[in-house]
Parts: sequence; structure tokens; C-alpha cells
Amino acid sequence: MAMNVGSSGDDDDGGVMVDINTTPLIDVMLVLLIMFIITIPIQTHAVKMNMPQPNHSTPPTPPVVVSIDVDFDGTIGWNGEIIPDRAALDAHLRQVAAQPDQPEVHLRPNKLVAYKVVAMIMADAQRLGVTKIGIVGNEQFLN
Repeated sequence: MAMNVGSSGDDDDGGVMVDINTTPLIDVMLVLLIMFIITIPIQTHAVKMNMPQPNHSTPPTPPVVVSIDVDFDGTIGWNGEIIPDRAALDAHLRQVAAQPDQPEVHLRPNKLVAYKVVAMIMADAQRLGVTKIGIVGNEQFLN
């Protein structure tokens, strides 16, 4: 009687296959994955912010606007009235600078005015302490 313990080299003898069947293991892993997905709570990412409460007592007042118009020949207008000279313009700018809550100064130059007139007005406003000044009507300079 002979006993065959090892492989003799020919695998065609119809021997037993020793591979592990992984299909049940994959099924178990998928079931566990689904269970973990269901049991994990939904993550909510929220940022708590302290927003200011509205104050319904008085509506905000619109800002006071001073309009300085510069015509093509250098004529300066202050809210529609003609300013005769530079000293009168300085007096008006000094009044604006002296206010604790300065009004906005809108400088509206004409397209044909010389640059030195506009630069003089802006320099005087800066020298006298006007802080809220801006040039408006820039769309006329696009063409």
C-alpha cells in the first residue's frame, strides 16, 4: 500500500482545490458597511453667528451731500449757486471741515474743464481737512 503525501509534479490528478471562497466574506463586509452608514449620524456643519438685533426706533437719516459743479470755463458752483472766487470756496470748505459729522462732497467736473481747476479744488479740500470727497459723473469721460 502506497500513500501519496506530496505532489508528484502532475497536477492533473483531480486533487482538492484549497482556495478560500471569498464571496461570503464580501457579503458580510457589504452588510457591515451599510449598517455603519445607517448608524452614523448626519453631520450638520453650522456656524453660530451673533447677528445684531434691528433697532426699529428711528430710520437712519440720509447723508448730507454737498455738490460742487465745475463748468467748462472753470466756474465753480456750490449746491447750484455760483462761487465768485477762491476765498469763498475756501470759506465753504472750511465750514464743511468744521462739522463733526462731515457731509459728503461730490465734485462733478465738466468734461472740458482744465485739470488744474479740479486739482486746485481737491487740494484746497484736503488742506482744509475735508475727508469725504469724491468725483462723480465719471461716465462722461468714457468717450
